[in-house]
Amino acid sequence: MRAIWSGAIGFGLINIPIKMYSAVQSDDVDLDMLDKHDNANICYLRINEKTGEEVAYGDIVKGYKTSNGYVVLSDKDFEAASPKKSQVVELDAFVAEDEIGAAYYEAPYFLEPAKGGEKAFLLLRDALEKAGKMAVGSFVMRGKEHLCVLKPYENTIMLLRLRFAEEIKATDGLNIPAKASIKPNELEMAMNLIDALTPKKFSLEKYKDTYHAALMKIIEQKEKGKKPKAPSFKLVTSKSKDLMAQLKASLEEKQGKKKKAA
Repeated sequence: MRAIWSGAIGFGLINIPIKMYSAVQSDDVDLDMLDKHDNANICYLRINEKTGEEVAYGDIVKGYKTSNGYVVLSDKDFEAASPKKSQVVELDAFVAEDEIGAAYYEAPYFLEPAKGGEKAFLLLRDALEKAGKMAVGSFVMRGKEHLCVLKPYENTIMLLRLRFAEEIKATDGLNIPAKASIKPNELEMAMNLIDALTPKKFSLEKYKDTYHAALMKIIEQKEKGKKPKAPSFKLVTSKSKDLMAQLKASLEEKQGKKKKAA
């Protein structure tokens, strides 16, 4: 793996040198954009709007538009805005996992200790594990400040990038009814269905990307000149008057599957 960021974790007065790696990999089907007339690849060029000429990547800089034109920023300018956060993930709070809502989580990264930081890295990992806490901190990467949490993951520490509170939209604009006439027996039946669908031991490893395999099958068929046969599907939404009947049927179906499995 190739490190995408290197710096240190600021744990009190201890600075732990680390390297950061992306913890996810893309499993998307690699599709190119083509001209439908001759299947030629579509190319994107970086064009100077004044001259109409292509600009080499090395000649491109970043700029902020003001009333007087553009202020051009260099890598040194981005670092100068916060020299410490450009190099250190400063930990300033420790919280329980359930104190941060799911909406705030953005992307996971693996951390590894750099030379000289091995013992302090393992100390932090084991202390977090024993305390049952996550460490909250912030750092700057690619010219942007990121909020994050650190938590033990298998034999390492995972950094989870978070969204700032101001990035989460309010729900005011959603058309959610204030209340509905939900009957006690409907709620009880819904709870029974939740219980029936709650496994004794949950594991995400049982869930696979079946869409990717199905799309690749269609690609293989079309490559051989065959016309793929698409299964029909019609989305039917539940109406208030048949909720109880559908909940009951769902529960009976789940219980029937459990009996067959046994």
